[in-house]
Amino acid sequence: MSKIRKILYPLSLLYGEIVGARNKAYEKGVLNSTSFTIPIIVVGNLNVGGTGKSPQIEYLVRLLQKDYKIAILSRGYKRKSKGFQLANKNSTSNQLGDEPLQFYKKFNNIIVAVDADRVNGINQLQKLEDPADVILLDDAFQHRKVDPGFTLLLTDHQNLYVDDSMLPSGNLREKIDGAKRAQIIVVTKCPEDLNDKDQFKIAQKLQPELDQTIFFSTIEYHKAVLNDKDKIDILELEQYEVLLVTGIANSKPLVQFLDNINIKYDHLKYPDHHDFSESDKNKIFNNFDLIKSNKKIILTTEKDYVRNFAVNHKNIYYLPIKTKFLDNEEDFNKLILNYVQQNT
Repeated sequence: MSKIRKILYPLSLLYGEIVGARNKAYEKGVLNSTSFTIPIIVVGNLNVGGTGKSPQIEYLVRLLQKDYKIAILSRGYKRKSKGFQLANKNSTSNQLGDEPLQFYKKFNNIIVAVDADRVNGINQLQKLEDPADVILLDDAFQHRKVDPGFTLLLTDHQNLYVDDSMLPSGNLREKIDGAKRAQIIVVTKCPEDLNDKDQFKIAQKLQPELDQTIFFSTIEYHKAVLNDKDKIDILELEQYEVLLVTGIANSKPLVQFLDNINIKYDHLKYPDHHDFSESDKNKIFNNFDLIKSNKKIILTTEKDYVRNFAVNHKNIYYLPIKTKFLDNEEDFNKLILNYVQQNT
């Protein structure tokens, strides 16, 4: 533990006790959780930062959308609007947040809404003329006002929640025993060659309850980089000079992927959900102009692409990603489908 984290550790203990007391109040019925008859699936984590919630939400959409009408409800982190907002063709990241806007643009047959008050958000969704059959709650593991029917807890392979400590000395939003509320634990961003022995060691470390199931997933990168009008095969990027721009919690997997396929790039790294200012944009485009090659692009993530720095620039591309299970994918799908079928 670093010196700063040691100094902050007493505050972490205090914060842990406060959050723990809140959770106990919900478990004993002192604070009320609202239940709904519609199937509600929560995707969340214990750690602050990127554990792969967005690609996991998109995986669930692809799994369910053929047979059910899906709604995604998020709080819309860092949006500039208030209250319940329903996505439409004129929505911006300022109104919805970047990830909800990404979901809306990616899937044309789902409902996307944002509301910090998830109970109100669910009630508003159910009042729609053509309501959803299933609601996916994005990043709502700590939102105890809703009693979900099914919960997925994600943890990064490189930063398991059992190896972390409470805020502010660590990155945990609540104590480790909060993991017991999940039906499924997904270890995300695993190496593709993670073998059964190493998976077993991680499972032992996480110490799941008897009624919990652990799955292991990795990031699957698209075979091309895209924008609204064009695409470039990922293997052709070796011929390009690339300016990589990221505003995500953890850019290491993307950087490692580009290194592995021998892409030459300069990296401008910004904080997660960064609101790109005019100064930021000027810096990005000035750096891009300094690249002398005729074959050059700005490469970013899909989440960053929907934000305003990418507007009206033909040389900006994004690299889509998907969640891919290392094994037992059918078992995962069956657990989700059985829950939805039994509660629809």
